[in-house]
Amino acid sequence: PAARKKLGLLEKKKDYKLRANDYHKKQNALIALQKKALDKNPDEFYFKMIRAELQDGVHKIKQPKDEVTPEQVKLMRTQDIKYVEMKRVAEAKKIERLKSELHLLDVEGKNPNKHLFFLDTKKEVEEFDIAAHLDTVPELVDRVYNRPTIATLQKETLKGATEPAHLKKLAQQRKNQYDLLKQRIEREKAMFVVAQKIQTRKDLLDKAHKVKVKKETKNGPAIYKFKFQRKR
Repeated sequence: PAARKKLGLLEKKKDYKLRANDYHKKQNALIALQKKALDKNPDEFYFKMIRAELQDGVHKIKQPKDEVTPEQVKLMRTQDIKYVEMKRVAEAKKIERLKSELHLLDVEGKNPNKHLFFLDTKKEVEEFDIAAHLDTVPELVDRVYNRPTIATLQKETLKGATEPAHLKKLAQQRKNQYDLLKQRIEREKAMFVVAQKIQTRKDLLDKAHKVKVKKETKNGPAIYKFKFQRKR
């Protein structure tokens, strides 16, 4: 009406019954939750207890962190798998060259070589002379390499270092070479692990269904089982 025009449009009547029903529904849900909490066994354990944490009053599931070293993370973020594989192959070639030069002789941690001699009687064992059996002088019996025979010593002079000081210096140089070889082997293994982890992350970009079989570790990538899909 013209007399009520100044009051504006009429407001739609609110449905108080719907609001009351919604209120009672929420109250019943709260009562049911309180009863469930009271009836719960306090000694009951379930795995979400250790996988969840409370943040701002809300329970959130903790996401498992990948086990990688800081060096691996830095290398994976800055380098490509092709570069890592190229460096690994170069390291492997250097390892093979060092092995061919050193022949892994007298290396620490290496299982000692065994040379068995078979004899028939105890008397032969008691009278056994290892220097005579190897046809060399007793001073060279303990050597595992460069052990010439008596005939060779008679024909040629003993070559190489013979002074104790010189021998000690050569032994130190050989030890340094073995330490370098060990470092290169460890570096090559680390490169191989990084290449595997980068390849695994690339494979995960595929939208195919997959299930994690094994978690990622410092020495190996995570293992996933992909759903078989026939390619056309």
